[in-house]
Amino acid sequence: MQADSSDLIRRAIRSVPDWPQPGVVFRDITPVLQDARSFRTLIDLFVYRYMGKRIDLIACVDARGFIIGSALAYALNVGFVPIRKHGKLPGRKVSEIYTLEYGQSEVEVHTDAVRTGQRVVLIDDLVATGGTMLAAIKLLQRLGANVLEAAAIVDLPELGGSAKIATTGTPFYAVCDFKDSEN
Repeated sequence: MQADSSDLIRRAIRSVPDWPQPGVVFRDITPVLQDARSFRTLIDLFVYRYMGKRIDLIACVDARGFIIGSALAYALNVGFVPIRKHGKLPGRKVSEIYTLEYGQSEVEVHTDAVRTGQRVVLIDDLVATGGTMLAAIKLLQRLGANVLEAAAIVDLPELGGSAKIATTGTPFYAVCDFKDSEN
């Protein structure tokens, strides 16, 4: 089932050449979300992966990660932690600045979002250079979380993000990957 399901998701992802800048192929997950079968299959892949494991929270990165993560948290009957872009959260928070493919950004999370020792799975839609996911891992660990795994729908391994995540000791899982040469 895993291979067939991953292939279904991979085929549903739209490749958009030269966006957001020339030479970049954007991997758009929107068609996966729009198709009921693909969306259910995607959520089921994650649910089956984490079902029966001791997980306290699903943490997700703003904004497409929220779509997958909230459905997954609901299905697993665990809490949901949003990791937001800078300036989107009120109250006390911690933040982390990181480098993107096209510049610099910052993510933040409430200081009371995670308790020391809680077991967290981190979800995002795509890993390219890994900056966002690495920043999110650092935030969660600063709050005392045990990040069990970082996961994404799409990995772009040629950009090195998943390899950087692996060097942190955090396991990484992706439903599918794309090479730069694939359209």
